[in-house]
Amino acid sequence: MSRKITVVGARSRRPRRTALCAAAVASMTAAAVGLGVLAGTPAGARPASAPAPSAPGPAVTRAALDPALVAGRGAKVAFAEQEAENAVTDGTVIGPDRTAYTLPAEASGRKAVSLAPGQHVEFTLPASANAITVRYSIPDAPGGGGITAPLDVAVNGKKRSTMTLTSQYSWLYNQYPFSNDPGAGLLHPDWWITECSCVPAATTPSPVIGKPFRPSHFYDEQRLLLGRTYRAGDTVRLTVPAGSRAASTTVDLLDSELVGLPHVELLAANVLAFGADPTGRRDAAGAIDKAIAFARRTHLKVYIPPGTYRVDRHIVVDDVTITGAGNWYTKIKGREVALDEPAADGSVHTGVGFYGKDAADGGSRNVHLSGFAIEGDVRERVDTDQVNGIGGALSDSTIEGLHISHTKVGMWFDGPMKNLRISDNIIVDQIADAINFHTGVTDSRVSDTFVRNSGDDGLAMWSEKTANARNTFDHNTVQTPVLANGIAIYGGTDNTVSNNLVADPIREGSALHVGSRFGAEPFAGKLNLTGNTTVRAGTYELNWNIGLGALWIFALDKSIDADIRVTGNSFLDSTYNAIMLVSDWAVKDQYVIKGVHFKDIKVDGTGTSVLSARAAGGATFENVDARNVGAVGVNNCGSFNFPATGSEFSLTDLGGNDGGWLAPWLLPNTITCNDRPDVVPPPAPGTW
Repeated sequence: MSRKITVVGARSRRPRRTALCAAAVASMTAAAVGLGVLAGTPAGARPASAPAPSAPGPAVTRAALDPALVAGRGAKVAFAEQEAENAVTDGTVIGPDRTAYTLPAEASGRKAVSLAPGQHVEFTLPASANAITVRYSIPDAPGGGGITAPLDVAVNGKKRSTMTLTSQYSWLYNQYPFSNDPGAGLLHPDWWITECSCVPAATTPSPVIGKPFRPSHFYDEQRLLLGRTYRAGDTVRLTVPAGSRAASTTVDLLDSELVGLPHVELLAANVLAFGADPTGRRDAAGAIDKAIAFARRTHLKVYIPPGTYRVDRHIVVDDVTITGAGNWYTKIKGREVALDEPAADGSVHTGVGFYGKDAADGGSRNVHLSGFAIEGDVRERVDTDQVNGIGGALSDSTIEGLHISHTKVGMWFDGPMKNLRISDNIIVDQIADAINFHTGVTDSRVSDTFVRNSGDDGLAMWSEKTANARNTFDHNTVQTPVLANGIAIYGGTDNTVSNNLVADPIREGSALHVGSRFGAEPFAGKLNLTGNTTVRAGTYELNWNIGLGALWIFALDKSIDADIRVTGNSFLDSTYNAIMLVSDWAVKDQYVIKGVHFKDIKVDGTGTSVLSARAAGGATFENVDARNVGAVGVNNCGSFNFPATGSEFSLTDLGGNDGGWLAPWLLPNTITCNDRPDVVPPPAPGTW
């Protein structure tokens, strides 16, 4: 979600919070078309280490953790993740570091490997594979806009390919909504900033603000088919060639995968028969439109065979099934196109995307999209733009097996709409959210979807004007959202967040967020947060200059008094607090947080407290076990009035709370307020 002072329109992101204190034809076969192949000093900052030692063998992780710690949680994925810091390298391991605006902070697990020209990092395949994904960062151009640089790929000592890395889709600077110019002055000199603890435009003498200001969004990733299948134990070496334009190349991780043969639909409206160019040289949008129209008349699927298809605008879909050969083979790739004049919805660009009809026009239904990649060309954040991979209103529909990159939002849905099923997708490298259910989305579900490097919330439900209801986010993985939260719920009724894995939010957000804000409808009924795992979460809040919780419950626009059940979750290695409940200073005596129930929780490692309460209200706790707690178990400030009767926030002990964090003297509402407690970085989490 956005971080902006003023509202920019119905299709835009949300306003910024205030500072706390201030042709039916037989399809052609795959062979016929070819397979062309800080402000502040947050916790965890540590110096770069020496070059990594030789690794004894492949270390497979999930969110940089031992997979045993997250068994049964997160998305089922086809690839094996290997962190570069666990591989063999003659480069330098950077991190761990959780300080925003640094390369290691945005890396998975908060570590990566930096390579100078001539250096390498080598991975041992843990299983058979014929494809890899490399997550990397290379420097920006001095004036912004990005550079390209080579990375050689060798398997078992034999060169297979040279990848052309780019920083054209990374490196944002400055205040929201950010700039591509590293030399730009403050975008909002009338905003309070932490760097000087002032409003620069209202300060005399004017503070000197260093440039580039707040660099972020450093990483990108590329996929590569290796051309043949390699066995477990074979080695993949990534080498920066001598003379590379990139002074340094940072490798975060490698995902390896065994990709199956292309999917073929023999009885379908094949887009090639309608003139689509699989080489990407000619625009294919018109041909795809014709195939869709034909398929609807003849009750056939639309099939998009292997190839790269150029599409520079929205493809409008309704009552149609579109399937590709698989997201490694079928790529829908488009440029961002400036409009001659703004569209009615405020867009100033268009770009590749599959869109249902607007809800105001009845929306679309019975749309089924599967088996292709969407590759956008979005390099700047313009909140009014509709340059999302999937958009509009899609009821009674399914989206599965897509790979979406370099769009503004992977999937943004404007309801009212119902019964959408999203599963088994990969959404990476977004300028803003990965998926957002916006306004009146009901009875819908996102599952087994993998998100990495979103520029805002990974998964969100935003009940603006009309409540979202009875939706579920289940068994998803969200890693390294650069801004905001892993999974965020803004108002709504009877929604569920279950069995997800959320790792490494970078700044101004949490792994799990429950927010009464951005004009959302109030929470009602039940909100279930069940069986989720968070790791290395609880970020530094830039505007408030405090640490958040891995779970952050925030009453800004209204009280939060629905039945919120937080059950069976694990909060691992939280940078600051495991749980934070807070209201904004300006409304601290108006709104409360109550009706929250914690049960069967495991907290393994906090930089500060298990619970930080900065609001009036109360919560219950049952079987909440904690260890490796850095500060007092409960940091209870209430709403900062400090009455003689105790804090305005009350804790109810329902029993079984182990680890000494909820001592009797803290009950029910002892004031233990430390606005910014010292941070003690916790040890790595382990089995309970």
